Amino acid sequence: MTAAPPATGSSEVAGAVEARLTLDRRRRTRSGSELAVGLAIVVAAQLALSAVGGFPESWAVPLADWIDDARRWVINNQTTHWSFSFIFNPISDSIDWGLRTVERFLLWLPWYVVAAAGGMVAASALGMRAGLLAAVGVLYFGAIELWEESLQTVALMTVAVGISVAIGVPVGIASARYDRLQRSLRPLLDAMQTLPAFVYLIPVVLLFGVARVPAIIATVVYALPPVIRLTDLGIRTVSPATVEAAEMFGATPRQTLRKVQLPQALPSVLTGINQTIMMALSIVVIAALIGAGGLGQVVLESLRRLFVGRALEAGLAIVVLAMLMDRVTHGAAGLGTRRRRLRLMPDSLERLGFVRSVESALESLDRFMCRVGASLASPVRRTPGLAALARHPRWALGLVALVVVTIASAVLGRPEFPSAITFSFAPAIDWLVDWVRDNLYEIGGTWFGTGWFSDSITIYAVTPLRELFSADLAWPVVVLAVALAGWRLGGAQLATFCTACVAGLGLLGMWTLSMDTLAQVIVAVVMAILCGIPLGVLAARSDRFERMLKPVLDFLQTIPSFVLLVPVIIMFNVGRIPGIIASVLYALPAATRLTNLGIRQVEGEATEASRAFGATRGQTLRKVQLPLAAPSIMAGINQTVMLVLAMVVIAGLVGGGGLGLETVKGLRRTDSVGSGFVAGLAIVLLAMLLDRLLQAWTRRFTPVEGGR
Repeated sequence: MTAAPPATGSSEVAGAVEARLTLDRRRRTRSGSELAVGLAIVVAAQLALSAVGGFPESWAVPLADWIDDARRWVINNQTTHWSFSFIFNPISDSIDWGLRTVERFLLWLPWYVVAAAGGMVAASALGMRAGLLAAVGVLYFGAIELWEESLQTVALMTVAVGISVAIGVPVGIASARYDRLQRSLRPLLDAMQTLPAFVYLIPVVLLFGVARVPAIIATVVYALPPVIRLTDLGIRTVSPATVEAAEMFGATPRQTLRKVQLPQALPSVLTGINQTIMMALSIVVIAALIGAGGLGQVVLESLRRLFVGRALEAGLAIVVLAMLMDRVTHGAAGLGTRRRRLRLMPDSLERLGFVRSVESALESLDRFMCRVGASLASPVRRTPGLAALARHPRWALGLVALVVVTIASAVLGRPEFPSAITFSFAPAIDWLVDWVRDNLYEIGGTWFGTGWFSDSITIYAVTPLRELFSADLAWPVVVLAVALAGWRLGGAQLATFCTACVAGLGLLGMWTLSMDTLAQVIVAVVMAILCGIPLGVLAARSDRFERMLKPVLDFLQTIPSFVLLVPVIIMFNVGRIPGIIASVLYALPAATRLTNLGIRQVEGEATEASRAFGATRGQTLRKVQLPLAAPSIMAGINQTVMLVLAMVVIAGLVGGGGLGLETVKGLRRTDSVGSGFVAGLAIVLLAMLLDRLLQAWTRRFTPVEGGR
């Protein structure tokens, strides 16, 4: 059956699409021939250098020994050298004093006061339902008997985020005022955001030792960039007309900043604080490696001892804490959107008489509480710093109630968290782990056991790749292959950079471990791509499937990465495979979302034109949508690689091997600080190498370069 001739507009679009696809086909043909030539060169080099083997250990720079010597010098001179007496020790003592003060205050408060305060803050920002859920979330900390550890984590986050805000907001304001400062800060902030978090820990340990203070300092360094960037952005986006009007009325620059720019930039600043909180919480467990304590320490010790149930309880406590802080700061950033915030029931149930009665009673109670709060706040209506209470009578009443209850508890005795509402699902999880190990890990030797899957990935993927890179291929051949890839994708400059990175892995003495990590990264990335791209295609084709997939992807993106290890350990036991599977889950949303985005952004005219010429849905997908969505898909692959590399150290906690395990050893043991730091540098080099190659590969799929 002959397809009907397309319309004129569709013909033009079809011609443009056909021209683009023809260029793509020609480029793929040229790339295929160049790839064949490159492979021939690599094979010839391997045949000539097959006896060379791995990178010579005698060529390694003794950087680890130098760092260990520096560590010993720090230990011997920590009490006598002027730099510690006047700089590092005072900083450490000040942070330690602040942390202990906040921690003692939180632990001194009665448990119900903390829960009520959390509920009040959430209700003020998000509404009554959110307030009740927040109070229940706070009670969960005590219900699983981790009250003290949870408040220790809250104290650590409070101090770290407080320092980040105290530094970040003024620096962001200065960056917004001075373009030269912004240009100077940009590469520094880029480096702070792209380097893995654990890289900060080892140099901080060298200067401040192993305790909670270096954990806070590393957290501040890792979490500082968002608040600086978004403060700068918020002030720069304030309307120039508003600033000019303030200056016309005689306002000084400081008054303009305080009364015009900062109030209008407040949502952006609060969003930056929100991102800072999330980034600080994301390294809670890694910071526990150097003595941060709190919930991260519970998760870490539980994973070490294979107490999977306890690790899951503590991990969910961190998730609850992250959700509370995330939602409250998001709600505070959305100023002006608080309509009907005191409604308890969903709007869909408003037609029920019982619901209307409850809501009416709550509104009456709220009006009564507002009158009481207003009367309590009236004496401080004209007091500077306290006048805001008169404008928010609910806060006034709540603060008075909390203060009265706290004082009464201090006089009558601080009550312990009631044991009647405690519970633990750790035994059930541990039973599930045992059941899975006995029944699913090996099901009578069949192909359905998780043990078979784990062994297959190890035997047929990870081990062959590791042996290929570290033993079978001569190290000059690996360097040559990387150099050829860099030259083909980005020219001589990229080839030089990539050669320096891969040679640096050997000069650091981490060649074998780097090849082990590279093998794991390749396997994890391939698995994530094989899962993520088809899911993205299905999501782009079906709005219903996209809606069903969205909460799953949101969960995988927001849950702390180490928590993903817990269910994976249940299924696959410890070793390299749990780290690989957790990396796949952590990186899956990037590949899925960007594939979905790329296909949905393909022009509808191009799809309609292909169908008008008789193409099936499969042909349209393969020959039109996927080629045109290639830049977005390649960006997703790039993000997938970076996210997998970010999980290397986390995987090292459960026996992942490679550079991750060496870095964990450096953080755990004082005699391995040097080797751990060098392993961290090797991960950075590997990340920079793969990132630059993938970015260059992505640029080759853009329409501009494709048309050249």
